[in-house]
Amino acid sequence: QVQLVQSGGGLVQAGGSLTLSCAASGLSFSKYTMGWFRQGPGQERRLVATITRSGSSTNVANFVEGRFTFSRDNAKNTVYLQMNSLKPENTGVYYCAGDGHVQVKTSAEYYDFWGQGAQVTVSS
Repeated sequence: QVQLVQSGGGLVQAGGSLTLSCAASGLSFSKYTMGWFRQGPGQERRLVATITRSGSSTNVANFVEGRFTFSRDNAKNTVYLQMNSLKPENTGVYYCAGDGHVQVKTSAEYYDFWGQGAQVTVSS
């Protein structure tokens, strides 16, 4: 049984930092591209960042570039999203997701497995 278990999140003031973690089990983790998505109230899940299987390449969305860092530790089957200089518009539920395709996908529909989500609230 594949599981992606998230931790982290919470309430932080604007300008603050948070780190999200996502631990995977039940799959060959190093064979999966990973992504982080954010979903605001009444909105669709929006891609925040992706990371390749080896972790050698990451891409972050323009709206978080320079502030968010995506990393992975394949020995621990875990990915991390370090979020710095948070803004109120970063508020939402953050989901980690795994995709078995070789090519990195940017659309949520391609991802096979999902974490349970973590609420991130940034106050002004």
